[in-house]
Amino acid sequence: MPLAERSLGKTGHRSSLLAFGGAALWPLGEVESTAAVEDALARGVNHFDVAPSYGDAELRLAPSVARHRDKMFLACKTRERRRDAARDELHRSLDRLRTDHFDLYQCHAVSDSFDLERILGPGGAIGAFQEAREAGQIRFLGITGHHCTVLRDAIERYPFDTVMFPLNPIQAADPRPATDYRPLLRAAVDRGIGIIAIKAIARSPWPNGAERGYTTWYRPFDDAAHIEERLRFTLSHPVSTTVLPSDTRLWPAIFAAAERFTPLPEPALEDMIRQANGAEPLYVESMKLALPAY
Repeated sequence: MPLAERSLGKTGHRSSLLAFGGAALWPLGEVESTAAVEDALARGVNHFDVAPSYGDAELRLAPSVARHRDKMFLACKTRERRRDAARDELHRSLDRLRTDHFDLYQCHAVSDSFDLERILGPGGAIGAFQEAREAGQIRFLGITGHHCTVLRDAIERYPFDTVMFPLNPIQAADPRPATDYRPLLRAAVDRGIGIIAIKAIARSPWPNGAERGYTTWYRPFDDAAHIEERLRFTLSHPVSTTVLPSDTRLWPAIFAAAERFTPLPEPALEDMIRQANGAEPLYVESMKLALPAY
């Protein structure tokens, strides 16, 4: 049974409930990467997300892009903040992915107001993106990050087509403006912006010194019951899609849960948030230190 689809804001595209997380290709070889893409396509995934900061993920995805470009809403990202550097990275990503355009190009990991000002101000990356859109190299523009207040400011200042941020009970249970996504969610809905959720199955940050059993940037839930519960929580919000985590070993349980998804009632959502009270959120205001791991 193929995945359901939802409108990606005002773009006219309908994204699959799950988006392909290109970061999962980072540790994989060519054969494994191709198999992951083929399986995702067969399950109805049509939204593919990748970034040059994900090791060789662009190169791993490129052969599948060449074969299936017409089936892919292809999204890429950059952490460059200045116009010339952003233009150069965009062109490198186009070359590496063997495509002449991106359906969505995103300002990646925008973490504070200084970051945002560098992008939107004079000489900022936004100028390069607007030029690329006029040249047909970009269809839509988005922004991603973990600091919900900064992202809300961003979509109020510039007409981004999409916004990407963590959406799970842990984030909602933390009252700090950087972490609580709900004001950002309302602002995005009011503007008709496509909402891309990440880290649906996050359990906590990795404890210091802990052995990491997965290649995710956070400690994930890995049992079927919790995965389904957390995925239902995220998809019960007005999001367009949620990105698969950066470890393909977690994907089968997530696909199974998404294929039988039914929304949770509001009292159940609130109860999950209450149960998360006191849990350590993934990121807080002082997030600069976390950026290398994002």
